[in-house]
Amino acid sequence: MRLIEAVFPSAKRDQVEKAVEEHKPTHARFSATEEDDSSVLRALFVEEGAQGLVDALQSICGHEKNWRIIVLPVEATAPKPDEKEDENGEEDRKRPKNVALREEIYNDVAAGADLSIDFFLLTFASAIVAALGLNANNIAAVIGAMVIAPLLGPILAISLGAALGDMKLLMRAGRNAIAGLALGFATAALIGAVFGTNMESGELMSRTVAGIDSVVLALAAGVAAALSIVAGISAALVGVMVAVALLPPAAAAGLFFGAGDLGLFGRAVLLLMVNVTCIMLAAQAIYIYKGVRPRTWFEKQSAARASKINLIALLVLLAVLVAVILFAPTGSMPGVPLAD
Repeated sequence: MRLIEAVFPSAKRDQVEKAVEEHKPTHARFSATEEDDSSVLRALFVEEGAQGLVDALQSICGHEKNWRIIVLPVEATAPKPDEKEDENGEEDRKRPKNVALREEIYNDVAAGADLSIDFFLLTFASAIVAALGLNANNIAAVIGAMVIAPLLGPILAISLGAALGDMKLLMRAGRNAIAGLALGFATAALIGAVFGTNMESGELMSRTVAGIDSVVLALAAGVAAALSIVAGISAALVGVMVAVALLPPAAAAGLFFGAGDLGLFGRAVLLLMVNVTCIMLAAQAIYIYKGVRPRTWFEKQSAARASKINLIALLVLLAVLVAVILFAPTGSMPGVPLAD
């Protein structure tokens, strides 16, 4: 449920009333403000329809100066909303689709495209914990590193930027993702140069194995991450799932590079590339499937082109990576003979 509160010029009252009639909120009420030239709309939506009204209000008031739309989540309402009946008089027991508004999704995801001291500190700390945990074969430390790794935001922001055709968001998010992964890699490389690598660590050596199951895992992580944002639910646990696919192979690649083992470094990088590609591909597919798109026709055309180009690029890259997995010995632990 959502409560839409809009302050708009009173001269637009007739147009706003028509928009309310068209999108049929569960409850709507108009009131005046202390200023004579402004009015207030409060509209409660129990089911879908809030996005349509928000888009209509933006179209009506877009060229005005004094207007504002506020979207508020509603935990409960009394009395209980009436259940709709179908044409045969039977109750429609379908539950409302849990889809966040475009503006809510953007606000949640765009924060991941902003560089901050906290982002770098968390990335630095998580990389240290992950690298030491991998080298010590300490699974508890690796899990702890994944909990604090802030890698979910930039990846989802890249996919959202492509889905919306927002090149500014796309570039900012890409910069943030590269900066975060580069910092984690450099930190792990320094640790690898100082302490070397523990070839007997199962946690470390498992991050050099890239198989079809790795593709499936990363796709699932991308789907879960995007759905958590689109559905407007907590992404904390999903963030850990994405970190599973990103942080350990990045830290492993850094350790091997710092220790001078370029062969294992390449295998860890392959796993990292597979995971990044699959997560971004799955996330963008979910955004498209859930109808996350711009408001205006012109923006939709631009977004369609950007999404198409990004999807094709990701699919081609994934095909190349899968070919490497199938035709190169990357699906087994190093030192273990391949089956004939």
